[in-house]
Formats: sequence, structure tokens, C-alpha cells
Amino acid sequence: MALIQYLTQIQFEFGAIRLLASECARIGIDRPMIVTDAGVRAAGVLQKALDALGDMAVTVFDGTPSNPTEASVRAAVEAYRHGRCDGLIAVGGGSAIDCAKGVAIAATHEGPLKTYATIEGGSPKITENVVPLIAVPTTSGTGSEVARGAIIIVDDHRKLGFHSWFIMPKAAICDPELTLGLPPKLTAATGMDAIAHCMETFMSAAFNPPADGIALDGLERAWGHIERATKDGSDREARLNLMSASMQGAMAFQKGLGCVHSLSHSLGGVDPRLHHGTLNALFLPAVIRFNAGAESVQKDRRLERMARAMNLDSAGDVGEAIRDMAARLGLPGGLAEVGVTPAIFEQVIDGAMADHCHKTNPRLATRDDYWQMLESSL
Repeated sequence: MALIQYLTQIQFEFGAIRLLASECARIGIDRPMIVTDAGVRAAGVLQKALDALGDMAVTVFDGTPSNPTEASVRAAVEAYRHGRCDGLIAVGGGSAIDCAKGVAIAATHEGPLKTYATIEGGSPKITENVVPLIAVPTTSGTGSEVARGAIIIVDDHRKLGFHSWFIMPKAAICDPELTLGLPPKLTAATGMDAIAHCMETFMSAAFNPPADGIALDGLERAWGHIERATKDGSDREARLNLMSASMQGAMAFQKGLGCVHSLSHSLGGVDPRLHHGTLNALFLPAVIRFNAGAESVQKDRRLERMARAMNLDSAGDVGEAIRDMAARLGLPGGLAEVGVTPAIFEQVIDGAMADHCHKTNPRLATRDDYWQMLESSL
């Protein structure tokens, strides 16, 4: 077993779900509420978590939508209080984990959730009084189990980021066995999310060599195994490496992300039906082309180093390789295929300019730059 002490304690192993009760005991959770969704319940994964908890008094909230909303957070807080719970266990993908982080804040902090959003200056208002959280990821994409942030659609329909070291899960249980048999399209979309995290972090201009190393290794693992995991849901080696890449991407993105995510966050708020990982895959080629002109990217040969990790011949091949991979994985080839038209571009750009990832891109984008990225991603 690999016990990793990085930003939180991570148990990483096939079968690690068995450690759930002991992690609750270590943290001091006696009456947990599991935050999950209907799909995780239907797949039998929720039952594995319940079995691991034994005879503990457990409340279950399975109403997490595909993109967590403030309304779902309120409903979960009500269930949390009704069950007299003292801690949270998120079992699911990034949506369930982020929803649980919203509950961790809202259950102990007054006022609407947007009060605590990063772009509203709310991060310092999040205190150590948050509810303790254990995260059990069931997809390999967001890496939210080791991240200090959450993305939630608030009541005014903005998709906002919430960031505080206090909402970092107290424990992450990364069990690749829980991802065996994950549907191909979900495997592909979440895997491309992990790839986007690794790539955007590596391109960010901030000085953080450890994050760069973690991101580059994560990119190599994800790129080398995403196709295998998508084509064969039972490939244990591919599932392990993809889950590691997901975790590594989130470990590294404390350094900052960029225009891919500012666009995806904004468009996902305008149309919550769209999958975040799929949008990241669609935006990556255009943003990489834009970032190629950044001084820091050129100086540190960032594209060349990513190309080597992806086993490509040159930096100029990176964008096209992403398009080709997305096609082989069965993902949409452009925004038009998922129903996006230029009619909403201005609204998307408004959100992207205000997003917390906008200013950490290696090259600051203008409204015209964002329009060109959207247009070339159609």
C-alpha cells in the first residue's frame, strides 16, 4: 500500500474502501452523512461504502446533480441536520465531492453560498468550523479528493469556485476498484478532465517545480492509459494509472489553471447539461495554441516537454493529438455537436473574464482572444 502524505492523507490501493470506518475513527466522525448520487447507488458502489462502515449510524443523501447546485447543497444540509450528523463522506465523482464541500461550508456558515465564493472575496470567510469530510472518488477526473476547491452553481446561475484549505478533505480513499466498469464515455470525459488539469497546471507561469513534476508525470500516466481504460473497463493497470493521474492533477493545480477552465466553468454555468471534462477536451487545442505565444511557455519549453510525456514528435503536434484522442474516445468533435452556438459567446466570455482561473493562465486573454478560442472550438 502507498500511504501518501501530501496535502491530506491518501489511502491508495485496490480495495482501500475497507478502510472507511477506520478513517472515520481517526478523524472523529461517529455519525456520517454520505453525499452521493443516484448513479453511484444504482451501480452498487454506495453499498460498498455502507458495508465498509458496518453498524455506524449513517445518513445518505443521493440527490447530487451532474453539476452541483446551491439548491442541492441546501437539501443536503437539511438531511445532515435531520440525521444529527457530525461528518461527511463524499462517494462519487467530482460533483458529489464538490457538493459535499458546499455542505461542509453551508452547514456551519450563515448566509447564501455565494458569500464564500472566491471571486466574491469569500475565501477568508470560510473558517475552521467547516464539517470534516472524507472523499471517496468513483471516477478519475477532477481530483477533488485532494483539492482545496469546489465548483458549484449558485442561485444566480453562476458557476463559482470556492477555495479554502479548511475544505480540503481530511482523508482521501482512492480505490481504483470502484472505477472498474465505469461507462466508456464517462471514463473518457473524466479522463480528459485529468489531462486538462495536468496540462494547464504545467503551462501556468507560477513558480512551483514540485507541482510541475507531479503534473508532467500525471500527464504521462493519463495519456498512456486513458484509451485502454475507456475501451476495457476491467483493465486494472489502466484504471490505477488513470486514478493516480486524476489525483496528481489536483495535487498540482494548486499552482493555478487557465483559460480552458475559465471557459468550461462559464459555459457549464450557462448550460449545466454539459459535462465539464468534455468541455475541457474541446477547449484544450485552442488554448494551447494561444498559450504557445506566452513568454514563460516558450522560455521553459513547456509544450516540448508535454509532447515528450505524450510520446509525440514535436510541440506542434500536441493540439492535434488531443483532437485525435478525443475522436478515438468517442467524445464530441466541437462545441456545435453539444448544442453550443455563437449566440451565447458573449455571456460565456463575461463569465470567463470573471472566473478565478482567468488570471493564472500564462498569457492574459482579452475578450477578443476568448471569442477566437470559442470560435475555433466550434
